Amino acid sequence: MIGYYVHHQGEGHRQRAAAIAAAYRGSMMLIGTGLGDRLNGIPCLDLPDDRLPHGQFDGRDGATRPSALHYAPLHHKGVRDRVALIAKWIADAQPDLMIVDVSVEVAMLARLASVPVVYVRLSGRRCDPPHRGVFGSAQALLAPFAEPLDDRATPGWVKQKTFYASGIVSAGDARSADPGRVLVVAGRGGEAADGARWAEAAAAVPDRQWRVIGPAIAPARIPDNLEFAGWVTGADAEIASAGVVIGAAGDGLVSAVLAHERPFICFPEPRAFDEQAIKAQRLAALDAAIVPAIWPEGNHWRLVIAAAERQPDRRPPALRVRDGAARVARWLEQCTHAPHALREARS
Repeated sequence: MIGYYVHHQGEGHRQRAAAIAAAYRGSMMLIGTGLGDRLNGIPCLDLPDDRLPHGQFDGRDGATRPSALHYAPLHHKGVRDRVALIAKWIADAQPDLMIVDVSVEVAMLARLASVPVVYVRLSGRRCDPPHRGVFGSAQALLAPFAEPLDDRATPGWVKQKTFYASGIVSAGDARSADPGRVLVVAGRGGEAADGARWAEAAAAVPDRQWRVIGPAIAPARIPDNLEFAGWVTGADAEIASAGVVIGAAGDGLVSAVLAHERPFICFPEPRAFDEQAIKAQRLAALDAAIVPAIWPEGNHWRLVIAAAERQPDRRPPALRVRDGAARVARWLEQCTHAPHALREARS
C-alpha cells in the first residue's frame, strides 16, 4: 500500500499522481484537496482546504513559523483537520510508503508517523532549511524531469538520492503534426494569460493558425486566425499534433513537449525558488527550446518560430523519454519489496 499526497496548487501534481497510480500494480491511495471525480476511479481521501481566506496558496501564512516549515498558519481548522485525517489514514492503512508531491509539512508528518517517504523534488534552487530537511529525511527523491535538466548547483548528495523520470503524464504516442498550427498552452498554476499579447502575435503571423488552451483573458478584437479554447481535457493530444508549442516551463508541459518532440518556445513564469527560470535556462543550454530574452514583436515572431522548428532534431536523446509513469511504477514496486532500492534511487 502506498499513500500519495497531491498538492492542490495548479494541475500538474494531480495529473502526475493519476498517471503514476494508473501504472502502479499495487494499492495506492491518493490524498489531497478537491480530487473528487477527477481521478477516473482511483481511490482517494479528500482533505479540507488549508488555504487562507483569500483563497490563494502563496506561502504567506501570517504567522511566525519554525524554520523547518514552509507553511504553518495558526488557528486554521482546515490545517488541523487535514493533519488528523492523514494521521488516521496512516494508522488504519499501515502504508509501506508515502509519496509527497509536494509539502514539507506532510512529508514530516508521515515521517513522524514512522512511514518511509519519497519526496517529489521540483526544479529550482531549493537550498533553504525546509527543503534541506525534507530531502535529508526522505528515503528517496523523485524528480519529474530528465537528469540533464537538473540545476547544475544541486548538491551531489541530493542528486544521488534522486530518481529522474520525465514523461510521466505524456505517453508520447506518435501523431502527425500540423506544421501550420501554433498552440499556446496556459496552465492553472499562475494567473490567466494575457490574450491581447497572443492576439498581437497571431496578427503578426497571419499564415498560421493560433490556438490558446487554458485560462486566458480574450481581448475585444481577435484575429481570424486565433482561437481561445479555454480549458481542455485533451491537452496532451493537442501538444502532440501542434506544429509549434508555446508556453511556460512547468514540468508537465515541458515533459509533454519533449516526449512528442515538438518545437517549443518557452516563456518561464515567476515561481518560488526560481523553479521555471532555472528549467528554462537548462532548456536553452541544451538547445531544447527557444527562450526569448524579450517578448517578440511584429516580424520577430516569424524568426522565433523558424528557430524553434529547427531544434527538435538537436535535442539530447536523454530528453526524449516517453514511459515516465511506467518507469516510476516499476521503481516503486522495487522500493516496497526491497527497501534498499529506496537508497539506490538513480536508474
